[in-house]
Amino acid sequence: MTTTLTFPVLLRLIDERSSAFRAVVASAPSLDVQVPTCPEWTLFDLAQHIGEGRRSWAATVAAGPAPAKSAAEGAPAAPREREAVPAWLAASTQELVDALREAGPDRGCWTWWGASQSPQACGAVARHQLQQIAVHTYDAQVTVGAPEPLPDEVALDGVEEFLSTCVATTSAWPHKPTAFDFHATEGHSWRLTVDGDGARSIRIPAPGTTPVAAADEVPNAAGVSVRGTASELVLFVYDRIPADSLQIEGDAGLFDLLRAWDPEE
Repeated sequence: MTTTLTFPVLLRLIDERSSAFRAVVASAPSLDVQVPTCPEWTLFDLAQHIGEGRRSWAATVAAGPAPAKSAAEGAPAAPREREAVPAWLAASTQELVDALREAGPDRGCWTWWGASQSPQACGAVARHQLQQIAVHTYDAQVTVGAPEPLPDEVALDGVEEFLSTCVATTSAWPHKPTAFDFHATEGHSWRLTVDGDGARSIRIPAPGTTPVAAADEVPNAAGVSVRGTASELVLFVYDRIPADSLQIEGDAGLFDLLRAWDPEE
């Protein structure tokens, strides 16, 4: 699937969410506090993951269509001094944004999602990187007790990006075929269909709107549907908030099957 956000907008939003993450780090009284939504990490660990990950992806983007992910050789390690971490994070983000801007959205790039609906191209990398930094910014905000919803334009693209990149596959669904519907209260809806051909997502008409797809393109009923703001939907699919934070109709147990499914097994 193609994003509704242009490439320049993706780069701007990566920078904006990165700035928000750095603001949390700068305001935190300590980087040794545990991150509730990533309990195996401290805030320092989360910051280190963000900085090193962006530098690593910058190297991969710069390498072009390579057979494997490239390493950020010679990159400076994350500083232990809290006052120095924001500048190190800013430099990491700048490396990524510069590499993406230099490559452009259509250039091929190694990705881990080869069998998904997302292309192995720099534009898809930018799209996924935006969601990564957005969700981790939420993690950091939760850690300091000041969680905020994801910005609307980030979240509305995030639901579809997650389904098409992180879930879509050609591996057969090992259970009875079914569908999952995701309805954002902002007026956008998506359907994930799982069956013997794998998992694939499409945009569907929001409830109460005039259908734009042919009748045979959208099955009549989903096994389960979930409704919430786009931010809540993104945080739900990334396991940041519980199911009871949203409205769920149908067999909620299907989400447990989906989360436990490992297509590579």
